[in-house]
Amino acid sequence: MKTNKTSVTVVDEQSENNSNLPIDSSAPKKKSTDSLAHDQFFKITQQFGLEAAVLPIEKQMPIEDRSAKRERLANLRKQKNIESIMEKTFAFCANKSIDKRTDLDWFNRYITLAENVSNKTMQDLWAKILAGELFRSGSYSLKALKVFRDMSVVDAKLLAKACSLAVKDQSKKNIRIISGSYQQPGLLNFLNKDRQRYINLSHFGLNYADILSLADNHLLYQQESESSMMASGETLNFNYNGLPLKLTSKKPNIALQFYKFTPIGAELAHLINDKPNDDFFTVLKQQLNHHFEINEEI
Repeated sequence: MKTNKTSVTVVDEQSENNSNLPIDSSAPKKKSTDSLAHDQFFKITQQFGLEAAVLPIEKQMPIEDRSAKRERLANLRKQKNIESIMEKTFAFCANKSIDKRTDLDWFNRYITLAENVSNKTMQDLWAKILAGELFRSGSYSLKALKVFRDMSVVDAKLLAKACSLAVKDQSKKNIRIISGSYQQPGLLNFLNKDRQRYINLSHFGLNYADILSLADNHLLYQQESESSMMASGETLNFNYNGLPLKLTSKKPNIALQFYKFTPIGAELAHLINDKPNDDFFTVLKQQLNHHFEINEEI
């Protein structure tokens, strides 16, 4: 896969002013590129009321006026953002009943946290949060909102990737990414290579660096966990992105290994629509089949 990169060329001032050097045919193009970059930067500063920094002194407004302008633009930008989110929320709420217990204090804090969000994708997710809270009060805690406020689009996509590999229990509150299973070592199986089965998550776009990033955002526990030892015939019922998955232990002393979502991660995971990864689900069943009977028709 090719990645688009933006490179910045640093030109040494002494070399550039050296008239003995041959003229580079690409110079006009570079000047045009620099001019374009300056224009783009100037437009950005204008949006935030900071263009005076790049203007000649004689063209600058008094600093008091500049400060007032910057504050006015910031307020307008926040108002535009939150109104856009309200519009999207209204679309989510169409033909659905709203919980009469909606906490207005929560709503006020929500506005404060969401008003700086201008990215359209993130606005969609903030609208889903509000809609979810309106349908059922208490769906999203203020702690989860504060974590989500500090997440970028890249972070949100990484959460979606983790959700595409995760299973939920029947309560849908415990979400985990299964990473393997093993049988407790004993005299009869100590040298058996199949006693441990691994699922390589990096093959499906979730490497250990991604897990650390999710942990840094308080969405996933960094340390791998495991279930208690299961007796032969004991069952676990999961839901994999809308698909049922029942695991029945074939042998005694079997444990399931996984990365567990934090409570905040489990809350925010409800923003992500079910999107099963068929290749991962196939490998998951193949690896677990050594220790478990697998039933997909619960």
